[in-house]
Amino acid sequence: MKSILVLIAGCTLAMSVFAKLPALSDEAKAKAAEAAAKTAHAGKVDAFLLCKSQDRTAAYYKKGSKGGAEKSTCVDPGAFVYTPAAPAAAAPAATPVAAAATAPAAKK
Repeated sequence: MKSILVLIAGCTLAMSVFAKLPALSDEAKAKAAEAAAKTAHAGKVDAFLLCKSQDRTAAYYKKGSKGGAEKSTCVDPGAFVYTPAAPAAAAPAATPVAAAATAPAAKK
């Protein structure tokens, strides 16, 4: 009896997992896009900090081996600035002039 109840409970849970989620609102899409941009910028900042630390290590090594110093190729990503994408423009409606030009001429 217990196994049947567990089976029914499991099937009910599985069916709820397959339920269709509603579409995201425009606000949720904007927040997701901003979060993705912040994550991408954080990756650039991490890469910059790694590059700077590698340059310091290389400079220390070259100082000890009497090698010449090289110019750093690290690029600072700067502060995070998010500019949301412009909303997609709606398809332009047919102008009355264009509609009149394509309409067949009325017979008099």
